[in-house]
Amino acid sequence: MSEIFVIGVDSNGLSSHHNGIREKLQHCGLIVCSKRLAAWLDAPSAEIFPITPLQEAFARIERGLESGNVAVLASGDPLLFGIGSRIIEHFGSDRVQVFPALSSLQEGFAKFKISWTDATIISLHGRNRHHLPGLLLCREKTFVFTDRLHSPAKIAAVLLAYLECIGERRITQNIVCHVAENLGMEGEKVTSGPLAEIAHMEFAELNVLCLIVPDLPTRPVFGLREGDFAHSRGLITKDEMRAATLHRLHLPRSGVFWDIGGGSGSVSIEAAAMSPRLTVYTVEHKDEELANIKENIRRYGLFNIIPTSGRAADLVADLPPPDGVFVGGSSGELEEIIATAAAQMKPGARIVVNGVTEKTITHAPEIMRRHGMHVEQATITVEREGPDGPQSFNPITIMVGQK
Repeated sequence: MSEIFVIGVDSNGLSSHHNGIREKLQHCGLIVCSKRLAAWLDAPSAEIFPITPLQEAFARIERGLESGNVAVLASGDPLLFGIGSRIIEHFGSDRVQVFPALSSLQEGFAKFKISWTDATIISLHGRNRHHLPGLLLCREKTFVFTDRLHSPAKIAAVLLAYLECIGERRITQNIVCHVAENLGMEGEKVTSGPLAEIAHMEFAELNVLCLIVPDLPTRPVFGLREGDFAHSRGLITKDEMRAATLHRLHLPRSGVFWDIGGGSGSVSIEAAAMSPRLTVYTVEHKDEELANIKENIRRYGLFNIIPTSGRAADLVADLPPPDGVFVGGSSGELEEIIATAAAQMKPGARIVVNGVTEKTITHAPEIMRRHGMHVEQATITVEREGPDGPQSFNPITIMVGQK
């Protein structure tokens, strides 16, 4: 059976591999690679076919396997956000051999003189990441495989704009960016500097980025108390209700969550802490509450939250489709909010409405059913006993609509 040899090429070219690799190449009738990597080949007798478009390359590999072995050249380690996984998935592991070289990650960290054992590794190649701050600022050390749409300058500019929006200055000043360009090639260059400098620089197309974000706040994964949040005049979802609400939302590890009528942002904060890969849109129209939301984001370093100013009915239609929706306050726009959410929600997603008044408790389930949702509800009364004596709060009905 013919085989596919997936061969990594680093800054040393094919010399990184033992002589057996060159022998394998000599017995391949087809070599698939980019024009840049083809330059490392020594007058091959095999046909050279471009690696992109990928669908055409795979079709050519299929035909090539009918008459002999095929080689695919890839940058660095083909199994580190590379073509290797796609080839194994498509052609099966039994007929694929992988020969890794040094990855640009290893070479980049060597140039930066930084250990990568504790780094988070992110690839932006061809991936639509709609909120980079939540992706790149949640760990102390993040290595980024960039692409044309996500150059170091563009990434730095996006991070700066977000941090300015939430009023975060301390972390902004302390973030350090390390950029390595053209590793192992003519024009190799290493640059280090703060976000503000990197955002105004130009870089070669081939580059990698490492972000160092020191002194991120520490916090529990779950279980913050009311006093841990900045809030106004006691207007905050009580601890017990917040826990029950998050339980009923059944949020995924990653995706999109709408928190409508965010108030202090306490539900957003706990949701974002439990699911760091979740992008949280906290919609609030009161300036005082927006200030509290931003303060709480800064306090706990939860940059996967996007504070969104305005009336919910005017905004939600333009938000990404949600995996979960919480309505803590609707300002008379409950019908419009549920209708828009129902149209945009992904199958299986839930909307949770907490109601105190008879009007909300009656109307919210009716609206949910009208939009084709399965509805459940439960009424919870919270009574506390502590140093301040007994406390009793108004019962709240949690209404859940599932698409």
